[in-house]
Amino acid sequence: MPIPGKRALFWLGLALAGQAAALRLIDAGIRLHYQHYRPLEILLKEHPLALGIVAAQAIAVLAGLRGIRRPLSRWLRSRLRIWQLAAIGVAFFLTSATVSENVRFYVYELFFAAVIQAVNLANIVLFAWRLPVDSPAGRLDRWLGGDSEGGGGIDRFAVGAAIWVTVVAALLNHFSYQRHPHVPDEVVYLYHARYLAEGKLTLPLPPVPKAFDVDLMNYEETRWYCPVPPGWPAALAVGSFFGVPWLVNPVLGGINMLLAYVLMQGLYHRRAARLALLLLCSSPWQVFLAMSFMTHTLTLTLALLSALGVMLARKHGRAWWGLVAGLATGGVGLVRPLEGFTWAVLLGLWAIGFGGRRLKPAALAAFVLGGAVIAGLTLYYNQLLTGDPKVFPIMAYTDKYYGKNSNALGFGPDRGFGWGIDPYPGHSPRDAVINANLNTYSINIELFGWSTGSLLPAALFLFAGRPRGPDWLMLAAIAAIFGVHFFYYFSGGPDFGARYWYLMLIPLVALSVRGVELLTGMIEASAPGNGVRALAAVAALCALSVINYFPWRAIDKYYHYENMRPDIRELAKQYQFGRSLVLVRGNRHPDYASAAIYNPLDLEADAPLYAWDRGPEVRAEAARAYRDRPVWLVDGPTVTGNGFRVVAGPLAASEVAAAAGAVP
Repeated sequence: MPIPGKRALFWLGLALAGQAAALRLIDAGIRLHYQHYRPLEILLKEHPLALGIVAAQAIAVLAGLRGIRRPLSRWLRSRLRIWQLAAIGVAFFLTSATVSENVRFYVYELFFAAVIQAVNLANIVLFAWRLPVDSPAGRLDRWLGGDSEGGGGIDRFAVGAAIWVTVVAALLNHFSYQRHPHVPDEVVYLYHARYLAEGKLTLPLPPVPKAFDVDLMNYEETRWYCPVPPGWPAALAVGSFFGVPWLVNPVLGGINMLLAYVLMQGLYHRRAARLALLLLCSSPWQVFLAMSFMTHTLTLTLALLSALGVMLARKHGRAWWGLVAGLATGGVGLVRPLEGFTWAVLLGLWAIGFGGRRLKPAALAAFVLGGAVIAGLTLYYNQLLTGDPKVFPIMAYTDKYYGKNSNALGFGPDRGFGWGIDPYPGHSPRDAVINANLNTYSINIELFGWSTGSLLPAALFLFAGRPRGPDWLMLAAIAAIFGVHFFYYFSGGPDFGARYWYLMLIPLVALSVRGVELLTGMIEASAPGNGVRALAAVAALCALSVINYFPWRAIDKYYHYENMRPDIRELAKQYQFGRSLVLVRGNRHPDYASAAIYNPLDLEADAPLYAWDRGPEVRAEAARAYRDRPVWLVDGPTVTGNGFRVVAGPLAASEVAAAAGAVP
């Protein structure tokens, strides 16, 4: 007896194998760089099996397309105009790879990556085409529910999705991230959170500042402190107080699912909200940032809460919701000032009637009051740290250590920190276009982790759909975030996708949902009852992302990312460092940064103190400053080529100081 859907299962299995093999062809890894496909000669030499699987998939897909080529071609021509197909094809092609220094390699990679995406797209089409309509796809259609608004409340569907994101992000943090910071920013966020949890704004200056030199810490005559905005460290401080800072972002990731669900129901309908949650559950961009110690998940929480506040204030007319919206909007700026400014403009325009009905005077006044309260706190915080309410600590820090205007918006040769991943010195429109290319490509990869490219549904809706009220709000948010960051010198780097554009997440998901709805409607119009095939294709791509992309990214990139490792905390137990001075040899990042995060806030505490062994002079100063402690010498990952390694100890501090003093 033939198995129903046997051919569909074959195509699904082939898509699974093809994506897994294609991921093996990519050079991502723990180094700080954007991912690229490896050159063909290297693939033939080092990954012939994976390349062979991709080639076999392409041959099988071409053979499979022969049977459906004519009806598929007729259907496409009947539903889309030539210019629409061309525009979608250009977007599909140009987002398949990102720029390289070598132009010839960039052209090669564009075609190579586009072919792989196209093969996977055709593979999914074959799966959906061969899938019986009365298969689980039909149950998925019923599971998503109807188009009714559903009261805008939180149901079991939303709670289940929130639990999924929280649990997966927490597991990734525990096993892949090892509850340890990996990006330099994360180190100071955690340190900042710890001293905020103890009610401190600054710390006494270390006795040997050069031995305790960490990026993004400002060193003054009598004190040192982290200059980053206090919003995210304050949230992390709650987790630090309970000893679980690594759980803060996973919990916020789950909360974001609930907020997004209510917001999407209010702007669209319950079915769209459920489809949005399905996409978010399998979004590497969403889940891996929720795994991290970065600021962006909280920024999204506050942005969603503020948008929800305006929507509910408009619906119910209550000033309370206006106040919530104002406080949350100000909170975005307390976490990330540039995004806060952008979001305040967007929400302010929405509140006064652009894209919707104007809020009632009481609610509008409460919105302004809430924003003003947070702005006042920000100015007071600036006054305490810089002495000037108008000068943000982070701007004072970058001007001091990297040069005037190095972190300012706009174009000019004085912009930027001189980092290796910055395209060109300074900032110009050329740099801005390159940054946009890097971020757009990152979104195509990280938004959903689809083998077909993640932007395809949004591109379909953009070029073939008819936007209505909420869609224009989403497009306005995307345009504003893009526009502001066009004038910022840095793209955000390859850490966690296009993280500087992270507030585009929900708008892009919403447009993707609209693209899926558009495709479903097109299929239904020509073959009633077959629209569920589009949902089946989306569900299959989401499942492949979770099965293939998530483990690959967790193992290949974020495990020991940038050579940041928690080995030192295990060595402290193994060697029983106790009340000692541990001199770490290597670079400031990752070697010393990986150890510095385990320093006590009180550098006289009865605990191991980790100092940077950056040279004989600093080593001698540190040994003399802590002459009553035994000294351990440890080599970091950049020295050993692997993990941390104890090379000597315990030694007398006087012996270390004398030996260091003898070295010129």
